[in-house]
Amino acid sequence: MRAGRGRTADLSGRMAEQAVLRLYLRRGAQMLATRWRGQGAEIDLIVQDGPDLVFVEVKASRSHTEAALNLLPAQMRRITQAALEYCDRNGIGEVLMRFDVALVDATGRVELIPNAFGAV
Repeated sequence: MRAGRGRTADLSGRMAEQAVLRLYLRRGAQMLATRWRGQGAEIDLIVQDGPDLVFVEVKASRSHTEAALNLLPAQMRRITQAALEYCDRNGIGEVLMRFDVALVDATGRVELIPNAFGAV
C-alpha cells in the first residue's frame, strides 16, 4: 500500500511539473532540463526565459497555500547550491539567474511566483 502511495505521489508530481513546463513554454521560455539532479538537491525545471536562467521548484498540494507551506528555507538553500552546481557543470559563467516557485493545487491550477527565493 505504501508503494502505491509513492507511485501516486510521483505521478502527481510529474503531472504538476508538466503543467508548469507547458505554461513556461507558452510564454516563450525554452526548456533546458527537467528533474536535474545535483549532489544535494533536485531541480524540478530549468528554463531559459529571455535573458534569465530560471530554476523552478514545483510544489503540488490540495491548495496553493498548502503547497507554499511545503517549501522550507533549507530546501531553498539546497536548490540554490544545486543551481550553482548546474552552472558549473555546464560552463555557464555570469548569467541572470532567477528562482521561481510554481504552486499547483488539486484542480491543476498553477500559480507562478517569480523570483520567489529573493535573497537566500
